[in-house]
Amino acid sequence: MITNHTARLVTRREALLTGATAAAGLVWSRRLGSVQQPATPADRLATFRAQIGAAPIQTQPLAENITMLSGPGGNVVVLLRSDGKLVVDTFVQPAWPKLRAALAALGPAPVHVVIDTHWHLDHVDNNAPLHAAGATVVAHENTKQRMSQPHHLPFLELDMPRSPSSSFPQRTFTDSHSVSFGGETLALAHFGPAHTDTDIYVHFPRENILHVGDIFFNGRYPFIDGSTGGAVNGMVAAADRALSLADKDTKIVPGHGALATKADLVTYRDMLASARDRVQNLKSAGKSLQEAVAAKPLTDLDPVWGKGRFNGDTFVQIVYTTL
Repeated sequence: MITNHTARLVTRREALLTGATAAAGLVWSRRLGSVQQPATPADRLATFRAQIGAAPIQTQPLAENITMLSGPGGNVVVLLRSDGKLVVDTFVQPAWPKLRAALAALGPAPVHVVIDTHWHLDHVDNNAPLHAAGATVVAHENTKQRMSQPHHLPFLELDMPRSPSSSFPQRTFTDSHSVSFGGETLALAHFGPAHTDTDIYVHFPRENILHVGDIFFNGRYPFIDGSTGGAVNGMVAAADRALSLADKDTKIVPGHGALATKADLVTYRDMLASARDRVQNLKSAGKSLQEAVAAKPLTDLDPVWGKGRFNGDTFVQIVYTTL
């Protein structure tokens, strides 16, 4: 049950993230005396990390030994056993002191396993300190490949350098994988190109919990990273696959946004399919990107879905360029 207090926390967190994006994507300048000069790519990236990392960590129990942490990046899930912890995703780097403290507050056992749902910085940035402390990092093989290359992220206007090798996954897989931990077996599988070409889900069958990463932005338009294999058709297909694993009681952890139900994911999937179809119709009719945006095909969806990082105009561009 989401209380009014929780709702206020979620709203505050979303405002912080939205503000971070505005600062990261629009303001990018620094003052030298009386002269305004554009910030360097490294400055922009550092500002983006710092402002997302400033969000407080909120803690939500999902089961007796499973907790969701949310705030400074993609949602993190922690499985606690007497002899160790398993962590799914790791927030942005500036949040490391808070993440370390939040993990310690759950119990003294060390982190033995880290699972990355995909390659983006707000999900993998703290791989390195956790690995240095003894954890093995598990991810899809494309996550390691993408982390080993520099990238430009469109719509966020971020230039990502190659990640340090200390943050790379040590164990990778192609299609599916299982992780046995504390007497429980978790199922991992690749969605195929969706948000990126690195996306996986992590299924906790005993507790009926499903972490689907950034194929699901609950209550907002998602970022689809076409520069690393993302595609709107893949997002719809990934949502369908996640739905096939869930029932009405499944707790679905999105990459961003509040803890969800199967009904929430159905609503999100239908929004994605509708947005795709509308933009596809415009593109198939020969409309340019600018003309598609000007047509305002998502006006009726914006009041619900345009409250996050992207408004309807930007999401039209994202969909158009990933069709």
